[in-house]
Amino acid sequence: MVLKNVRDWLEAPAANVAERGGRLNVLRGAVARVTTPLLPDDYLHLANPLWSARELRGRVVDVREETADSATLVIRPGWGFDFTYQPGQYIGIGLLVDGRWHWRSYSLTCPPNWSSPEHGGKKVISIAVKAMPEGFLSSHLVGGVTPGTIVRLQAPQGGFVMPSPPPPKVLFLTAGSGITPVMSMLRAMDRRDGIADVAHLHSARSEQDVMFGAELRALHDKHPGFASHLRLTGEQGKFALADLDAEFPDWRERETWACGPAAMLDEIEKHWQAAGLAAKLHVERFEIERSKVGEGGTVTFGKSGRSVEADGATSLLEAGESAGVQMPFGCRMGICQTCVVTVAEGHARDLRNGDERRAGDKVQTCISAAAGDCTLDI
Repeated sequence: MVLKNVRDWLEAPAANVAERGGRLNVLRGAVARVTTPLLPDDYLHLANPLWSARELRGRVVDVREETADSATLVIRPGWGFDFTYQPGQYIGIGLLVDGRWHWRSYSLTCPPNWSSPEHGGKKVISIAVKAMPEGFLSSHLVGGVTPGTIVRLQAPQGGFVMPSPPPPKVLFLTAGSGITPVMSMLRAMDRRDGIADVAHLHSARSEQDVMFGAELRALHDKHPGFASHLRLTGEQGKFALADLDAEFPDWRERETWACGPAAMLDEIEKHWQAAGLAAKLHVERFEIERSKVGEGGTVTFGKSGRSVEADGATSLLEAGESAGVQMPFGCRMGICQTCVVTVAEGHARDLRNGDERRAGDKVQTCISAAAGDCTLDI
């Protein structure tokens, strides 16, 4: 019993000690700082991989199939994870594959401060991943990860969130894996019994491709104020925004959250702008439109001394990760500014509009590529 209590204390959050955690957490954080570079977690890691004061880590405790090509991963974070995130935010997750860390960002699908009876009542988090043909890590997470796997984590972030309390009238428009951040919102509202007037239109190719289908039906049956509409595009074709008035007559009165393929979101943004309702629309994009692809080159990472050849469509962030460089990142969409570094030599190109950056300029590595040989100050 004593050993269990000690282990629980050791795995409790230690990060953000100045903001929360009390005197014991402050002491633990101070010990980690004054012993750098010989940190206690260099030794603690031998006892438990989650015991770290330097980085966020987690253990995969469950992998649940959602569809034939998607799965939910339940993760128990170790020290330092802040469970008071907002529904709709995402996390960064790093997985060691063939000796190299691969990083991607995925939306949390669970409500804040979620504890699972299935895992001893401990606080856990969940993400849902859809395997993409061109996505190495997504395919590996869906088909190659087993319970017990240790992952690295980045703190929750993102502005695609549901406030508390939610607006009186809500509309969700989702397609494919775009449903993942909305599931966090729905689950949070369900837990607070706050699904008062929510309409949801989700598009998927077939019934078998619907992520969280059974849960959506259960929420629809449980809450009179929740109307769940499913559009099977393989049979019915894409939903036309011209049909909004027929499907949702009061859509102009609703605060709307939309997430899905880029083309769908482009249409939605134009439709809401034309209606003068852009301020009532919240959009989350999982991909950037790479419309300005040019020549690539050799990308050198100055502080690490590593170099890699990259074509004009490969982002500097992806190039760095492929070379084993620990690159800063957040949204991977050119929004949050977390990935900004300085160009030391050469030129880089913005993949969205073709703007070039030269030596001395700062670039967002997630949306920039090499325009010839270049060196980054990282």
